[in-house]
Amino acid sequence: MERSMLNIKKLHKIRHTKIRSATKITDALSYAKKLKWTWAGHVARLTDHRLTKTVTTWRGPPGKRYRGRPCTRWDDVIKKIAGPQWIQIAQDRERWQVLEEAFTEEGS
Repeated sequence: MERSMLNIKKLHKIRHTKIRSATKITDALSYAKKLKWTWAGHVARLTDHRLTKTVTTWRGPPGKRYRGRPCTRWDDVIKKIAGPQWIQIAQDRERWQVLEEAFTEEGS
């Protein structure tokens, strides 16, 4: 899309980072990751017993899971950066914002 905006063909061999700096468009993946991180922090800091917090902290039904590799859960990616106690870490807003940069940069 950005190549067509600037009328650049793939044959010109211009890297996407240079094109991104020329168009100044926000990367959709990093923006979505930032929104997920801020939403996770918001949900972790909820003090009442809303359904969003209950669903986020729910561990699933008891019993065995299916064979093979387990499906990735919503908070597995957050746990990889912040650790298994991410809900307690999110209570401190400054610390949570420092970890946000590592989350949005990872995998980009």
